[in-house]
Amino acid sequence: MTTTRTTDAPPVHDLAGIGFGPSNVALAIALRERREQAAADPGRTAPTAVFHERQQEFGWHRGMLLDDATMQVSFLKDLVTTRNPASDFSFLSYLHQAGRLHDFINHKTLFPLRSEFHDYLAWCAGRLSDSVRYGSEVIGVEPVRDAAGRISAVDVLAREAGPGGERTHRTRARNLVIAPGLSPRLPEGVRLGERVWHNEYLLHRLEALGEGAAPRSFAVVGAGQSAAEVADHLYRRFPGAEVNAVFSRYGYSPSDDSQFANRIFDPEAVDAFYDASDETKAQIMGYHGNTNYSVVDPDLIESMYRAVYQDRVLGTERLHMHKLSRVTGVEEDADGVTLTVEHLPSGKQRPLRADYVVYATGYHPAAPLSLLGGLAEHVATDARGRHAVGRDYRLITDDEVTCGIYLQGGTEHTHGISSSLLSNVAVRAGEILDSVGARTAGAAAA
Repeated sequence: MTTTRTTDAPPVHDLAGIGFGPSNVALAIALRERREQAAADPGRTAPTAVFHERQQEFGWHRGMLLDDATMQVSFLKDLVTTRNPASDFSFLSYLHQAGRLHDFINHKTLFPLRSEFHDYLAWCAGRLSDSVRYGSEVIGVEPVRDAAGRISAVDVLAREAGPGGERTHRTRARNLVIAPGLSPRLPEGVRLGERVWHNEYLLHRLEALGEGAAPRSFAVVGAGQSAAEVADHLYRRFPGAEVNAVFSRYGYSPSDDSQFANRIFDPEAVDAFYDASDETKAQIMGYHGNTNYSVVDPDLIESMYRAVYQDRVLGTERLHMHKLSRVTGVEEDADGVTLTVEHLPSGKQRPLRADYVVYATGYHPAAPLSLLGGLAEHVATDARGRHAVGRDYRLITDDEVTCGIYLQGGTEHTHGISSSLLSNVAVRAGEILDSVGARTAGAAAA
């Protein structure tokens, strides 16, 4: 494990961030507001930070920005409002700047278009350009030891392209915040190809087909919100194509967004979940999994059923539901894809031919510790071998590590359902900064 001593240290930031998706954008906003407060109060210090983002510009699930798709979370759960309702980084401030505030009010909805919310996120990120290095792919993290031999900081190594070719940039910081995001999940044995896609890249793939493309058939594998949105989008975008939805349930299951159930996403619910036993955690996830996992907005279910029924009446059926079924084989060739579909109750298998197959089979958190290298050896684990995380989202480490390593994502086993969602990003950003500040003050006092 490469170790750097602090004797020849470059400037040290208070915080370095890996990734600049919504979670770290929210953190950057909170940092900006702390600096503004410090500027008005000579007795306060202003934290410094730099974020690394491998994309060339801000982007969040661009492949699923379907024209009519709406958010599944209230606009009030934006990047700041639940932490600081007076912030000028709120969604309402964005609407005011865009000249659509009154139009949105008249719209009478809590759920904006997904493309509009993406525009809001990009608007926030654009105002923080001085804090982020785009086109900066983090390739490793090295420990930095102080005179006593403790790991008091980290060096973040990032690969960046420039006029003279690629170079490695080094950022030193007392605290690290990893926001690894999500990676597409595929069933074992499935490989993406020219005709086998994950829904994460749907719009990019459709654009590559060309304006005049007229596919004859699609297959969509999955039973959740994304799967239903993809099937509905393909059905409407290609009126001459058949769309085959394959899922192991009897039908799409509605999401539970009722008022009491939605409390599972409140900040207080994180406290309750964190303090619960493993058995109780499993029960909570089982009871309330239908607020988020493999469920579909009831309005979309109703709309799709109406389309299926109307086509049956007219004798023009194009949207086929292969219920209680699973895909057991995928063979791609130059002209299309042949799926082997097994009907679960009977065990019978039959081929299903499609021009293209879209797997809407969800995501899994990118491995948050993969970049830490030898530093990961200092991270504590629980009885099941999972990384241990404090309530303040700091990885629990041995005493050799005195710097803070925080996670935004990869904490569902400790902090609950909202860990990978937008619901708590604003509050979580404040909690992380409070932790950083408290530990910094404690170290200074010592």
